[in-house]
Amino acid sequence: MRVLVVDDETEEREYVAGVLRSWDYEVLEAVDGQDALSLLSTAAVDVLITDLMMPRVDGFELLRTLGADTRLPPAIVMTAFGSLEKALSTIHDLGGFWFLEKPVDISALKILVARAGAQSRLAIENEGLRRELAFRGVLGGLIGQSAPMAHVFDIIRQVAPTSAPVLITGDSGTGKELAARALHEHSRRSGGPFVALNCAAMPEALVESELFGHEKGAFTGAVDRRTGAIESARGGTLFLDELGEMPMPVQAKLLRFLEDFQFRRLGSRQEMKADVRVLAATNRDPLKAIQEGKLREDLYYRINVFQIELPPLRDRKEDIPIIVESMIHNLNRKHDTRVTHASVDFLAMLHARNWEGNVRELRNVIERAVILAGEGPLRLTHVPFPGSRVDISAGSTLAPLASTPPSLQPAAPGDVLPVKLGMSVDEAERVLIEATLVHAGMNKTRAASVLGITARTLHTKLRQYQLETGEGAEEEELAASAC
Repeated sequence: MRVLVVDDETEEREYVAGVLRSWDYEVLEAVDGQDALSLLSTAAVDVLITDLMMPRVDGFELLRTLGADTRLPPAIVMTAFGSLEKALSTIHDLGGFWFLEKPVDISALKILVARAGAQSRLAIENEGLRRELAFRGVLGGLIGQSAPMAHVFDIIRQVAPTSAPVLITGDSGTGKELAARALHEHSRRSGGPFVALNCAAMPEALVESELFGHEKGAFTGAVDRRTGAIESARGGTLFLDELGEMPMPVQAKLLRFLEDFQFRRLGSRQEMKADVRVLAATNRDPLKAIQEGKLREDLYYRINVFQIELPPLRDRKEDIPIIVESMIHNLNRKHDTRVTHASVDFLAMLHARNWEGNVRELRNVIERAVILAGEGPLRLTHVPFPGSRVDISAGSTLAPLASTPPSLQPAAPGDVLPVKLGMSVDEAERVLIEATLVHAGMNKTRAASVLGITARTLHTKLRQYQLETGEGAEEEELAASAC
């Protein structure tokens, strides 16, 4: 573990560093905050131990600077006798880990460094876990294993650590705010605030005030000073949703802010500065919005350093099963239900639908189905579309064989079913039965023949694995009993 000791008092610094080295820690030394910042620009440390009162850059400014771009490791503040109140204030306001009074108590130092190191390791492990989940089809709130989503995840992973502005485009309901949150969570600003402002959700006259804030009396009704979204997002990320709906005069002021990160509250003459990363989203075609006079061309080029286009759900239907699985898990907790999974014919129905409302529409459908089911699997009887099971899209009928997810399409010779190491025999058998049912067009008699078992045995297993659809079950049970 690497520890950085920062103190302008040579004797005190060398004493603490020597003790730490005797405990087998790797130790770096800096004479003040400026020296420490220079060291940290090229080397990472696990624990920071710093004095407060130093020349050039003091301990306060050191912690403030590191905290602004989330490079602050767990920090132990050393303070002279009588400065305890100042040390506690520093810990509270600037994110320090703990404090030590000088002269340093060695036993206390040993305990604190060990605890701070453990906290640092935990943060590294959490970051590694987030990256691992991203490679498994989960990135923040975004879910998908399809090629289009893998491309989106790759861009987010590359762009997130930078401070570059990003423009997120895509149809309504594709998850643009989730993408923005993923960028924030995987950035160096993840410890700072994430502030979202929907430019289309408020009257035009209020957009500027919501963005920049206002002073008391700035306009009729401004009875108090108000902090705007930019100011609230200091040290973090500002997400501007529906950028194309922002009034043109406010777009001009936003462009000016992006040039030097300075702004004024409405009714104020005082220039303020805010260290903020700006992300924006629109469901409009940006170039078309420019032609229509809805979006400033110079603002577009300033904010479009990187562009992430989210694919519509209809272009990544192979992601529907994994999305539905995640939704069921989350909705069970929300509604205290016990839904286990979505049946094959239910997934086939979802795959057949066009999803004009994208993932937002899918979530609405699954939430209602989960509430209707309460427990067990989701079946076609829980389909919350108006009318009957035939009412899928524009009066079309369900065709299970032609409209099933690619992972459940009829298997060609040599195809491999998704049976993974670690699955139980029951789980593997269930996968085989599901795939065979789809291959047989949901005809259980034909499926039993393909599997080489009797219809009665198949019926028993359908009940065992909660795959029975309930449609025609009584007739098939009679047929099975005759075999």
